[in-house]
Amino acid sequence: MSASTHLAGAHDAQPRDERLAVAVSVLALLADATRLALLDELGRGEADVSTLTEACGAARPSVSQHLAKLRLAGLVTSRKDGRRVVYALRHGHLRRLVDEALSVADHQLRSLPPHD
Repeated sequence: MSASTHLAGAHDAQPRDERLAVAVSVLALLADATRLALLDELGRGEADVSTLTEACGAARPSVSQHLAKLRLAGLVTSRKDGRRVVYALRHGHLRRLVDEALSVADHQLRSLPPHD
């Protein structure tokens, strides 16, 4: 079996419908401006709630709730650093997904006709 056939078969191990359902749930979590801003900020590196609150401009309780959803979904991790809780993206795939979504937005915005 060739390496490419073996790698292609790895994706086939999960039923297509299950993979699609998980992808939809991930994209649904990204379909919120605050969560997308949080993930964009975490794509730059680890951060605590205070840093994330300042970066995304949302209220601290809202940021905490969104981080909890992202953590429960397995998209971000958290660890204690003294009294602070520090958050990070779970994997680089998520950073690339967020970057691509924002790049698509940039392209869409550039193609809009100027408004007066």
